[in-house]
Amino acid sequence: MGGTEHLTVQREGATLVLTLNRPEARNALSLPMLVGLYDGWIEADADDTIRSIVLTGAGSAFCAGMDLKALAGQGMEGQQYRDRLKADPDLHWKAMLRHHRPRKPVIAAVEGHCVAGGTEILQGTDIRVAGESATFGLFEVKRGLFPIGGSTVRLQRQIPRTHALEMLLTGRPYTAQEAAAIGLIGHVVPDGTAREKALAIAEQVNACGPLAVEAVKASVYETAEMTETDGLAAELKRGWPIFDTSDAKEGARAFAEKRPAHYKRA
Repeated sequence: MGGTEHLTVQREGATLVLTLNRPEARNALSLPMLVGLYDGWIEADADDTIRSIVLTGAGSAFCAGMDLKALAGQGMEGQQYRDRLKADPDLHWKAMLRHHRPRKPVIAAVEGHCVAGGTEILQGTDIRVAGESATFGLFEVKRGLFPIGGSTVRLQRQIPRTHALEMLLTGRPYTAQEAAAIGLIGHVVPDGTAREKALAIAEQVNACGPLAVEAVKASVYETAEMTETDGLAAELKRGWPIFDTSDAKEGARAFAEKRPAHYKRA
């Protein structure tokens, strides 16, 4: 199991928990964190015993965005990872889920600040839970910067365009309640319980057929920008083979016998 000094990796049953672990900097993105994140996504993709991923932050924040000095290599922190970035100049975008989509469902558990690059990573996750005091926002324009982590493309596809433009163009903070009202997150829970709620959702995902879960996730993203006709054709192409898997047969037997299914991914 991987991890770096700024990214911890744990197993909770069939769930891989990735924790942004730089609390003294409100988990601002550093090179060690990005390398750990990328390795975590790859580990989850490669290990069939992992059925879901929870992404969270240590301490009182989820992620306060990019530490530009750390990424630029100013100072000695993370120097041992420079070769990884040189070998794969796209690594940081894959880590931030801009250029990589894990096969397994990713559930975000947010406490505290989830702003700038934090809100951009959030848009690459599938299910989102936040503590009631969490804060969201894309502050780049207030600093004369551009939210280049994907927000000008993704945000308008995930929430109504009027809300996406307001968030992008004002650079103001949003409360968890506001984020839920516009559809950016799905659950608001008492502070300190976001991880617990995310793990509970992960357990529900893990109890389902893993081949079906992966195919459903892939179909949702694949068909998002298609016409309805093309989308339905793509759905049938991806979904029909699932009915021939042993997972599907086990699910049918379990339903007929009124017992829990035990899926083996076959």
